Amino acid sequence: MLELRRIVAWTTALVLMPAHLSALEAYVSNEKDNTISVVNVAQQKVVRTFQVGQRPRGITFSRDHKLFFVCASDSDAVQVFDAATDKHLYDLPSGEDPEQFAVSPDNKRLYIANEDNAVTTIIDLQSRKVIQQVDVGIEPEGMAVSPDNRVAITTSETTNMAHFIDTETFEVTDNVLVDQRPRHAEFTHDGKDLWISSEIGGTVTVIDMSTRQIKKTIKFEIPGVRAETVQPVGIKLTRDDKHAFVALGPANRVAVVDAKSYDVVKYILVGQRVWHLALTPDENLLLTTNGLSNDITFVDVPRLKAVKSVTVGRYPWGVAIKPES
Repeated sequence: MLELRRIVAWTTALVLMPAHLSALEAYVSNEKDNTISVVNVAQQKVVRTFQVGQRPRGITFSRDHKLFFVCASDSDAVQVFDAATDKHLYDLPSGEDPEQFAVSPDNKRLYIANEDNAVTTIIDLQSRKVIQQVDVGIEPEGMAVSPDNRVAITTSETTNMAHFIDTETFEVTDNVLVDQRPRHAEFTHDGKDLWISSEIGGTVTVIDMSTRQIKKTIKFEIPGVRAETVQPVGIKLTRDDKHAFVALGPANRVAVVDAKSYDVVKYILVGQRVWHLALTPDENLLLTTNGLSNDITFVDVPRLKAVKSVTVGRYPWGVAIKPES
């Protein structure tokens, strides 16, 4: 179970929301509406909505928090916005059907998974030009960059592999076979392990980065829920790498996993068709995007309990937290 001190912190927050959370905002991409909903975390309500390109999915902030990026998949573009004003600045040459992406730790590159043409596109963020396109497996989606900035990972949904790309040579150095339809890649903060969710396989694979071998395959069994509805997608690890949250798709649950023993601690019921996740900076709240119920759910992390759902746009997919300015 998570630390007792977090329970005290969250109980206090319910009475008086700390000032440091008052300006915290969550940006949610709505696939069907072609919009971003901005949710005030303290008020737990939508405060504004604005239009973006067609079928927005992946969304993330630059490392310096000055910009945010949106994968407008059906517009074949990564759109770049000013984080202070939400103003659209320009589009990057993303390649076809960008779905997920990752900003490098040094904030110099953007790595993009292009689902339709089986490549990873690498963009220099200063020049706004494509540095390289790397051939990977069929239908790439998941994208991550190691904390030491040496390896980029792309997962391919049809090839069922995690592809390891050397960030200096742009060569694919390893391919690790995982379960069916890998959707998301997430490094532990210490860079020692890589977590891959497999939607159809119904599992999460943990890969040892030193050997690039599978060290654990995590399975999920929810009483009263059909096994075929358990479809892992988004993953979020706490900063101390002790716990992982896994979005289980049409099972409408988030699994809480002890990241050391790999045991499932709890299943939390959220909205319908949960896609992706974000933690607030203090890690007291977890936000989930629920694609079929058109809302996001706030989860009290210390109590491991869903506390509120907020309606956003149609088919919410991605979520990113904007730090306070």
